[in-house]
Amino acid sequence: MKKAGWQITLHWLKAHAGTRGNELADAIAKKAVTNGTIPESYIRNPQNAVLGQLEEESLRKWQRSWSQTTKGGTTKEYFPDKEERIKMKPNHTGNLTTILTGHGYIKAYLNRFQISDDSSYPCGKGEQTTDHIIL
Repeated sequence: MKKAGWQITLHWLKAHAGTRGNELADAIAKKAVTNGTIPESYIRNPQNAVLGQLEEESLRKWQRSWSQTTKGGTTKEYFPDKEERIKMKPNHTGNLTTILTGHGYIKAYLNRFQISDDSSYPCGKGEQTTDHIIL
């Protein structure tokens, strides 16, 4: 098979049985060797384009799952959109994780789990919550 001045030699090796991706690759490779042709869709898509498509689809699935879950309410307040969160490059520290998750050494959290009897903020103006600390 020749493509743009290149000589391509194809060899077919049987895939690992039962693995869907391998089975599909096996069928395409066998067809290419038998017919001497590779479907255009596999020639025209460079690896980085395929990886980009897979990344986009993964983000869509992650966002759909993130939007539907009832967990992570505090974190969702700060990062409702996973794609925007991925673009950020925050310095992950224990304090940042405490704020973003609402867990850790925050009086309202400790009081909720009966670790502390007092949930009030030292200033005396309400509970010590992540919002109170930030705002």
